[in-house]
Amino acid sequence: MEPVTLTTERLVLRPFRPSDAPAVHAACQDPDILRWTTVPAPYERAHAEDFVRRTCPEGWRNDSSYNFAVVTRDVGELIGAMGLVRLGRLRGPEHQAELGYWTAREHRRRGYTGEAARAVAEWAFTGLGVERLEWCTEAGNEASRAVALAVGFRMEGTDRARIVREGTRRDAWRGALLPSDWGLPSATPYLPAPAAHPA
Repeated sequence: MEPVTLTTERLVLRPFRPSDAPAVHAACQDPDILRWTTVPAPYERAHAEDFVRRTCPEGWRNDSSYNFAVVTRDVGELIGAMGLVRLGRLRGPEHQAELGYWTAREHRRRGYTGEAARAVAEWAFTGLGVERLEWCTEAGNEASRAVALAVGFRMEGTDRARIVREGTRRDAWRGALLPSDWGLPSATPYLPAPAAHPA
């Protein structure tokens, strides 16, 4: 996939650049990002350099992940990261991807993350043919769940012992967004399960 750039009212979502490394490193010192995401802890400058110089470009080249730097339109300040990950089932009959994100502490509670997530989801549905967009986080990550709900993800349950962190298996919350949730078409017809009848 050739990297793309998306724009919203307040944001530009573009491929990461080497010059983003200092801002990524600074943002990932936040205990909440270290607690709830898969970034290394402690997060060193070398991790940021590797992320922007190797991980992100390789993800676009080999279609394993499409990561965007979320920056403000006015001054280009880094807000966070937003990406489509787990793309192994994107080209198969499932046409599926997962949305992941983190937001720098000083830019939270302004609606930026939801704005960026809606842009990536729309591109996934209309540009990539995604028919099921998943969201998953460790159970307890209320901030990530609030963003997912605001974007329109429907919570589908708790997966027991899905995430392994620091040698411990932990439960995960899972949700999904379908094109039909936004009134968009899907190439593959969807046959939902019939409503359950009361016993």
